[in-house]
Amino acid sequence: MSNILKIALLASIGGIIGYITNVLAIKLIFRPIEPIKIPILNFEIIGLIPKRRSEISKNIGQIIQEEFLSMEDILSNIMNEDDKENITEYIKEKIKNIAQEKMAFVPFPIRGMIEGYIMDAVDVEVKAAIDELSEDIMNKAKERINIQEMIENKINELDLYQLEDLIIKVAKKELKHIEILGLILGFLIGIIQGIIIIFI
Repeated sequence: MSNILKIALLASIGGIIGYITNVLAIKLIFRPIEPIKIPILNFEIIGLIPKRRSEISKNIGQIIQEEFLSMEDILSNIMNEDDKENITEYIKEKIKNIAQEKMAFVPFPIRGMIEGYIMDAVDVEVKAAIDELSEDIMNKAKERINIQEMIENKINELDLYQLEDLIIKVAKKELKHIEILGLILGFLIGIIQGIIIIFI
C-alpha cells in the first residue's frame, strides 16, 4: 500500500471516528433520559441535562432575571406619565359630571366656582394618589413576583423530550458545527498519524 493511500485511509478513519464521537457526545447531553443502571459496576448512566435539570433551570432563571429581565425593567414600563395624566383626566371628568348632577339647583356662578375648586383639588390629590398607588403596586409586585422562580418552574415542568427538542431547535446550527468540527479534527489527526507511521 502506498504512503499516500495509508495517509488517506487513516485520515478517513480519523474523520469518521471524530464525527461519530461528537455526534454521540451531543446525544449524551440529552440521553438517556431515564437512568440506566449497570448492576455489576454499581454505575448509573443518564444524560447531562436530565441529571442536572434542576440546577440548569435555576441557573437559566437567575441569568434571565439578573441580566435580561428584572422586575424593575418590567414595572418601569407598566405606568408612565402619560398614563397617569390620562387616569387623572378620566377621574376629573367623572367627578365633574357627578358634581354637575348634584349641584343642578345651585346658581351657575357659584356652581362654576365650586367646580373650579373641586377640579383643582382633584388634580393635585389624584396625581399624588396615583404616584402613591403606583409605588405601592410596584413594591407588592416585587415581593410577589419572582422571575427566576417562574422560569425555573416552567423549565422543570417541561417534558424532557420537549426540552431536548427545544434546545436542539435553538442550537441546531451550532451542534451541526460541532459534529463537522469533529470530522475535520479527526481527519487532521489521521493525516498526522499517517505521516508519523511513514517516517518511523
